[in-house]
Parts: sequence; structure tokens; C-alpha cells
Amino acid sequence: MTVAYVGLGSNLGDREGTIRKALARLNERDVLRVRKISAFYETKPVGYPDQPDFLNAVCEIETGYPARELLAALRETEDFFGRERKIEQGPRTLDLDLLAFGDWVVREEGLILPHPRMHERDFVLRPFLDVNPDWVHPMLGRSVRVLFEKLTAAGV
Repeated sequence: MTVAYVGLGSNLGDREGTIRKALARLNERDVLRVRKISAFYETKPVGYPDQPDFLNAVCEIETGYPARELLAALRETEDFFGRERKIEQGPRTLDLDLLAFGDWVVREEGLILPHPRMHERDFVLRPFLDVNPDWVHPMLGRSVRVLFEKLTAAGV
């Protein structure tokens, strides 16, 4: 079993309800267990500002899936909840980002681990603190706590 971290977001419809239902749906899978979930945080959109605010969280899961199969399960769950990919970084009913998969470092077509911008995003690091502040980014060699402090000191 591998411990993985997933970023959760929604800015359309019943944001919290959709995220909670998505977690329940993921938890129904035989080889996946949601172990922890952060508080929910209201955040401004990034990249495409003309859209509603997001509700974001991070969860810790334990899974027997290989990384690509976990990513496929996340995509299937997004689709089930009506995710449309019309505008890059645009509004969405559900966004599930695979942030980290154990201490894997992967740079392949369609799979980059850890998530390449997670250390630059308050909406990822703040909820990640709730779940595992001591998780160490395998490429940067710094904990979530230190990455968040650095980001906060930079005024981001």
C-alpha cells in the first residue's frame, strides 16, 4: 500500500457536498482508503480569474493502485461529477489533483509527481498542513510546513 495525497477543489454548485460525495465514491473502491481530510478553505481562482471562488482541501489516502491507475480513478470521479474541460484553469464542479504518491519522483507524459506547482500554491499547502505538515517533498527536501512558511514569507 502507498500513501498518496490528493488536492480537492470545486467552484460550481454545492462545492462542499460534491467534494464530500467524491471522497465517499473514492472510498468505495477496494484498494483505496481515505485516511485524513483537511479543513475546507475558500480561495480565489488562479490563472483564470473570471470565475467563482473555490473551496479547496487535501486528503491523505492509502492505496494499492499504481500511480497511473490512481490518477485514472481520480479522472473518472471528476467526470462522474460533471467535470468539463472547456477552459484551462476554468470553472469546475470537481478538481482532483494527485499531489504526491509516496516519495515517488516521476516525469512522464501525463504523470508528473510530485505535482509540479504544489509548493507555489497556498490553496494546496495550507490544507496539506492539516493532513501532514511533516511530509517532505522528495525533490525539494523540505517539509510542507517549511514550504508553507517560505510561501507565506514571500507574501503569496
